[in-house]
Amino acid sequence: MVLPRQNENDVTEATGLDLVFVDDMSQVLSHLVLPQHSLPADSVQQRKMLLLNTYCVTKGWQLSAVSEIRNGVQFTVTPPTAGDLTITIYATGAHQPKQHPKTEFRELLQQFDTLDSVDTPLQNVQQVFNIKEPTLRQQIKERFQTIGSAEARTEQYCDYSFLYTDGKEKLIVKQLASGKLQLQGYAGPLYRKALEIIISQYNLHFPNATLNLTDYLSVGAPKANATSAPAKASTLPDVAVALPHIGTDESGKGDYVGPLVIAGVWVDESLQASLAQLGVRDSKELSDRRCQELASAIREICSGKNQVVVEISPEKYNQLHEQLLREKRNLNHLLAWGHARAIESLLSRQHCDQAIADQFGDEKYIASKLMEKGRTVNLLQTPKAERFIAVAAASILARDHFLTRLEQLGKEAGLNLPKGASPEVIATAKQIIHKRGPDALRKFAKLHFKTTASVLAKQ
Repeated sequence: MVLPRQNENDVTEATGLDLVFVDDMSQVLSHLVLPQHSLPADSVQQRKMLLLNTYCVTKGWQLSAVSEIRNGVQFTVTPPTAGDLTITIYATGAHQPKQHPKTEFRELLQQFDTLDSVDTPLQNVQQVFNIKEPTLRQQIKERFQTIGSAEARTEQYCDYSFLYTDGKEKLIVKQLASGKLQLQGYAGPLYRKALEIIISQYNLHFPNATLNLTDYLSVGAPKANATSAPAKASTLPDVAVALPHIGTDESGKGDYVGPLVIAGVWVDESLQASLAQLGVRDSKELSDRRCQELASAIREICSGKNQVVVEISPEKYNQLHEQLLREKRNLNHLLAWGHARAIESLLSRQHCDQAIADQFGDEKYIASKLMEKGRTVNLLQTPKAERFIAVAAASILARDHFLTRLEQLGKEAGLNLPKGASPEVIATAKQIIHKRGPDALRKFAKLHFKTTASVLAKQ
């Protein structure tokens, strides 16, 4: 019988039972699945098994008992509305299947793919968790004391503060009396270990929690070395942008179905620090679920006067694009119009002298669409603008709104509307035409995409 470590003192008698007390779910798996010597403490196989268990608990899916096979283990996953899926996880860390046609399983397999890299890239770390339950705090602290030599530091208002270093890595773990558990520094593998401790302990303590390692970690980026070419980010211009300023970004531009969404966020020094503590970064680095969680927090931190979302529905998008073609203009003019509206809307609520947007087309596009208030702003358009917190926050709000509207449009169509412009998207668009007729497509899709030709092509 496997029991949580915190209940060890509560068990007074266990006749005929072999009791195993564990600290987290990874220890449960190591006892249930393979002998301890067969399962490295930090193996890719173990990470995938832990991810599978957490994912199924979160989704409410049935997960079979483990079956040992040659060089690996097998599980059967059973969602409530789809058939079974047998997943094999080999001792090497490889898994099968790699792909699946059903949407229900695709996200799970994609999360497996993110764990295929043994290395965790070095990255700037600025992550905060709220750990207010005293027992959970103590369990996390005890686990941190086991992961290697740490320099324990005494700091005001802190229950504990540990400094970990390993080569170029430096990670500070600080539990504040207020409940905030802060991770700060520049780290890769050390950051992963810290996240594994916090997330596994938290999910064990609160069984309904849905924390997932992949939502907090950038995995698999190539390592820089002395002979490698410098990372593209290092070639970006080092631009100092005064605070307060506005950041804008869009979502849905590359998706055949769904709207085009542009969001803007106004930040000052205080808001920028709060967003950084949340772990705000480019939405393209986040899972949909994590993006939606962060969007909710951003809306709470940035009151209505500090954030705005502009939506261009597929039907309106098609009308505007057709008008642009008649005027011999392109999509960049439509994007510029959306960014300009977001900037103008924020300037009507908050003052600033600077706005930032990702670079697309001619830099004069957005400036030409700004009205009276916007023309007083110094507009910076730069590649990879999401490196600025305001733009990253805007990208999260835009993507969250896009996902919400995509789901609503799907309910209206009676279909699950996928993202992107894949063969699955083409098949879904054909279903819309079959159910509603060709004219209905303009209400759900951006018709100027080349995808439209594939949708309308006869079999």
